[in-house]
Amino acid sequence: MNRIFGTSGSKKPKPTLQDAIVSTDSRVQSIEVKIKKLDTELGRYKEQMSKLRNGPGKSAIEQRALRTLKQKKMYEAQLAQLQQQTFNMESAALATENLRNTMATVDAMKVANKEMKKQYGKIDIDKIENMHYDMEDLLEQANEIQESLGRSYAVPDEIDEADLQAELDALELEEEDEGASYLADLNKVPDYVDEEPVEAENKGHAQPEAVKNTA
Repeated sequence: MNRIFGTSGSKKPKPTLQDAIVSTDSRVQSIEVKIKKLDTELGRYKEQMSKLRNGPGKSAIEQRALRTLKQKKMYEAQLAQLQQQTFNMESAALATENLRNTMATVDAMKVANKEMKKQYGKIDIDKIENMHYDMEDLLEQANEIQESLGRSYAVPDEIDEADLQAELDALELEEEDEGASYLADLNKVPDYVDEEPVEAENKGHAQPEAVKNTA
């Protein structure tokens, strides 16, 4: 049956909204050209009527001008309709594009949400809490180790400040006594006094005379 009536099995694709907008724009441009031609014709009729007196010739030109004006009004009405159709289709196309972008965004968010759930499913909050507790225990043990290593064995745990001050004062007194004793030793006269050099020289010169007399 299809072969008899000359139809093929493949169907022609339906025009898209963008195709309809392009087609309507083309019709709008064609009508605008016609309106411009009619405006030029009306201008010529107006000029002719301005040069003629009232009579049959002027009346005939007026009839032509009226028909031309009537055609212009018809084309202007069609132009307004086509422009409104173009506006409506462009608005629909914009809404469709926005909806397509919205759906793409929603799909991307779904994928991201699914991936996040998958990743968070691998995380056990109880294990994280236990890890924090273990970390606190380890830090406590580290502090105890540091305190143990820094323990002082010679100094008692409790020391009286008054006893320390008294001991410090006693040390200062001992240092003063030692200093005075050292100065006294320096100024002290020794128990023996060496003979003066002059007397020693006189004794040295007198010894040969004694030897001479004995000789």
